[in-house]
Amino acid sequence: MDLVNTLVQGLLLGGLYALFAAGLSIMFGVMRMVNLAHGDLAVVAAYIVLTFVAGTVFPLWLVVLVTLPIFAVVGYVLHRSVFSRSLKAGALSTLLVTFGLSIIIQNGLLEAFSADTRSIDMGALNTGSFRLNDSISVSYIGLLTLLLAVGVIVSIQLFLKRSRTGRMMRAVSDDAEAASLVGANSRHLYAVATALAFGTVALAGIMSGARSSFEPSIGPAQLILAFEAVVIGGLGSLWGTLLGGTVLGLAQAFAAHIDPSSTLLAGHLVFLAVLAFRPQGLIPQRAV
Repeated sequence: MDLVNTLVQGLLLGGLYALFAAGLSIMFGVMRMVNLAHGDLAVVAAYIVLTFVAGTVFPLWLVVLVTLPIFAVVGYVLHRSVFSRSLKAGALSTLLVTFGLSIIIQNGLLEAFSADTRSIDMGALNTGSFRLNDSISVSYIGLLTLLLAVGVIVSIQLFLKRSRTGRMMRAVSDDAEAASLVGANSRHLYAVATALAFGTVALAGIMSGARSSFEPSIGPAQLILAFEAVVIGGLGSLWGTLLGGTVLGLAQAFAAHIDPSSTLLAGHLVFLAVLAFRPQGLIPQRAV
């Protein structure tokens, strides 16, 4: 039964990694762009929620509901003002711009909040759990995170397939010049993709901040795990992202069961194995 419990904990952890990776997958699938500030944006969201919950009378659920669309708007504006220009200059330019944004965010957070670790208090969700039997325990926050990850990925897939904007985004990702001939505004559509990615990573940062502690410099570590989940699942595949996060979570959970000191190493080794033997990922797919 210990192995079954490890399996359950790995699936729950994989849900968090998939939630982190969804935003990266959107931006790469639509724009072929890797945002190196992805993890740092998640940390910003966690600090915003922590600050407003501790310093105001607003309830947690309201702060979260307000934070997500604010991040989406920031993503849209940031793309139209900064990212779109760097995309014209080439892939290296976008890497440099997002790397610079990452450094700015980390230092800004360090100045504002110091290097102390924090966590978001969600009451019973933080520590509560229910037991399936004597040896298998499922945490509320872990289950909620997994359900949110599945819900976000399903919602984005439906948006891309059923809505006019989503179909335009898919067309632009395939051939921006051809799509422009039928009225597609690539700058607007890329900005919408960035908005979706920012809203998604904000949710991931909030859930991560409730599951464990965070501090200003943790963003790059979160970026690495999200990137590994994307690559393991298959670049540009949202369902692959969910599978990649699950595989990464399971690898770490079983490694922790055998030797807790090898938890992170196990995930990195799985990532390297996929790169070596199946570089296209477990679920290779079209861009979005």
